[in-house]
Amino acid sequence: MDEVSIIGIDTAKNVFHLHGASNKGAVVFRKSLPRSRVLEYVARHDRCLVALEACASAHYWGREIASLGHKVRLIPPQYVKPFVKRQKNDAADAEAIAEAASRTSMRFVAVKSADQQGQAMVLKTRDLFTTQRTQTINALRGHLAEYGVIAPKGPVYLSKLEAALDDTAHDLPDIVIALCRQFFQQILALTKQIDSLTCQIKAIAKEDDVARRLTTIPGVGPISAVALATLAPPSSTFSKGRDFSAWAGLTPKQHSTGGKTRLGRTSKMGQRDIRRLLIIGAMSVIQAAGRRGGAPEGSWLARMLARKPKMLVAVALANKMARTAWAIITKGEVYRVPLAA
Repeated sequence: MDEVSIIGIDTAKNVFHLHGASNKGAVVFRKSLPRSRVLEYVARHDRCLVALEACASAHYWGREIASLGHKVRLIPPQYVKPFVKRQKNDAADAEAIAEAASRTSMRFVAVKSADQQGQAMVLKTRDLFTTQRTQTINALRGHLAEYGVIAPKGPVYLSKLEAALDDTAHDLPDIVIALCRQFFQQILALTKQIDSLTCQIKAIAKEDDVARRLTTIPGVGPISAVALATLAPPSSTFSKGRDFSAWAGLTPKQHSTGGKTRLGRTSKMGQRDIRRLLIIGAMSVIQAAGRRGGAPEGSWLARMLARKPKMLVAVALANKMARTAWAIITKGEVYRVPLAA
């Protein structure tokens, strides 16, 4: 029997499928195992390459399997799909994972440590609570609009809605007032949780060397810095800053053929939270320049704003910020303001 060179594992909730292949690509074994026996089975094999899809719980399994001495590779699911032959099932997925891992040009996802995943959880939890607060505020605005109580969007206008509950001019039923009080209590609780998580993220940004250096970039605050330091792949994954900005989805999508270059809208690939935060940060830079009377005369930002829409300029500036962030992470430096020509 050929020696196992690659083991592809298709993870699941209960039953995992494993596909063992030799260095020539020949099938050595196909096996399905319950979740509790996967590590025991993998530990019995000689040290080899173990590949998994970068999906839910993949980083945990990556750490556990790496502790057994195996070399672990996580592959984005979209890169595995082309290797699935005909019918899709768990066994075929495991075989496709093993075949994809054998490609020398394949791109892999770095296995995150438990601390990195913890910091990422802080960011994700804050986003979740912010979304829930927005949903609650919108629901409250919608219900009160049925009684003629109108307020603009945003948490800053909640006081206007709360004052309407005590205003006899609106003649709100008692049951509506009682339910709206519950809405306000829920919004207040979510706001306290969001503020607490924001303070936690700021503390992480101060303690982490990479995040602290990233905050020197205009438009990059503690949340964006921690997201870049935690959610982005290692800087060594990319050969230059342009590759990182392309990964973040801040470059035009290409559909070129026959020597003709066709560029479309931004690709929106990569980590969506990083892209969103960079664009928000870029827009804050543009708005700050507007409050100061405009960007410095002759600067790149001033030339762009003179002939392009603000949102397009924000995406272009976010692209520059992504490339700057990659350079700062790679070279271990801080942001320096470009000298005027």
